[in-house]
Amino acid sequence: MRMPRSIHGRMLALSVVTTLIALLVSGFAIGGVLDRFVTHNVDQRLGDRLMLLGAIVRKDGTIDRALLDRMTVETAFAADAAWRIDAPGGAIGGAMLRGMVVRSDRDGTMPLGPVAPPGDRRRPPGPGGPFEALLIDGTRVHGRADIVPTDAGPVRIAVAVPRRTIDQPLRSAMLPLLATLAIVGIVLAAATLVQLRLGLRPLRTLRDRMVEIRSGRARSVPEDQPDELRPLAVELNALVRDNDAALATARASAANLAHALKTPVATLALDLSGDPRGGQVARIDATIRHHLSRARNAAVDRRAATPLAPAIDDLVAVVRALHRGSAVTVDVAVPPVVVAIDAADLDELVGNLLDNAARHARSRVAVSARRDGAMVVLEITDDGPGITAADRDRATAPGVRLDERGDGHGFGLAIARDLAGLYGGSLKLAEAPGGGLVARVALPAV
Repeated sequence: MRMPRSIHGRMLALSVVTTLIALLVSGFAIGGVLDRFVTHNVDQRLGDRLMLLGAIVRKDGTIDRALLDRMTVETAFAADAAWRIDAPGGAIGGAMLRGMVVRSDRDGTMPLGPVAPPGDRRRPPGPGGPFEALLIDGTRVHGRADIVPTDAGPVRIAVAVPRRTIDQPLRSAMLPLLATLAIVGIVLAAATLVQLRLGLRPLRTLRDRMVEIRSGRARSVPEDQPDELRPLAVELNALVRDNDAALATARASAANLAHALKTPVATLALDLSGDPRGGQVARIDATIRHHLSRARNAAVDRRAATPLAPAIDDLVAVVRALHRGSAVTVDVAVPPVVVAIDAADLDELVGNLLDNAARHARSRVAVSARRDGAMVVLEITDDGPGITAADRDRATAPGVRLDERGDGHGFGLAIARDLAGLYGGSLKLAEAPGGGLVARVALPAV
């Protein structure tokens, strides 16, 4: 038999098999006990009848006919009972035993002593021993036989009842017994299901917590587990901590390399603007960005979860401090949503967009967010000059500056676009209602 792949299925299958075996063994055992009990009672009644028949045998081996006539069959035996007495002077008895086929001794008479089939070890108390016989008409009977010693020789006595006298009570008792065993089986099956559900609940809890860790809703699994699962929980937490440490190292290395290379390469590209060698610098810049993007993408924390509103409030406070001398106001309307992006990456992404909006706005910057299915859409709107439709795609390219005023190397929008893409989001630039620019960032929601 092929075992199920799940632990629940395997334990359930083993429980079903063992329960069925236990019920079958119990059924046979109880059936055997009932058979012995019913047979014992029948043998006791047959023993009483055997003693009654023995009382009509005289010492000289003759039958006391007067006593036999007074001993009516209806009062001494059941209506379907049979009897037989083999005396030296002849045999008398009920019709049922006249054609009995039993083991006999050498002279063909009924054997001396109890008659029983081979292997029958039943020896109930009382006179004589049991025997099983088959009549010529095919009727099976169960009886007892005994020997009465007389002066004329031994007198053989036998009484019997049809086998159905034993079988019918057994069948009547087995039907409710089987029904009871079926009910016991159902109760055991229900108890097994409950036991499996309760016993495997810690495993389901560990699985659910690992799902929460992957999605960023949790940082560890509870170590308050049963003794068998506590070492597993400890090792899982250690694995999560090691993975976080390795991820942080990889992210730091990628970020350091990006910051170390982007400014010199951008400066070199600007210095060689118009020079034929500028194309080679552009190729170097594209290659560096390609491999840095791959490295950073591998180091992205897929379990990150950052509340959006507190991060926006902190960044707005920084932008207001940086542009304290300007007349630009920043309005914030962000609901309490959580985005699946690392807090540092969110700060860098939104910080670049807020700084650009504050530098180009005339008087107002608006920050808003809304939930859109599985994504959170963040919009940063300014009332500045905006960007023409033809230049919007080019504005997010690395090193492109549409406004030459002030400091900067033209990487702010490119970094924001790359970070949004790393986490499965996007950055789109559009014209704001009433003029200006709206930077629309879509990020996956937790």
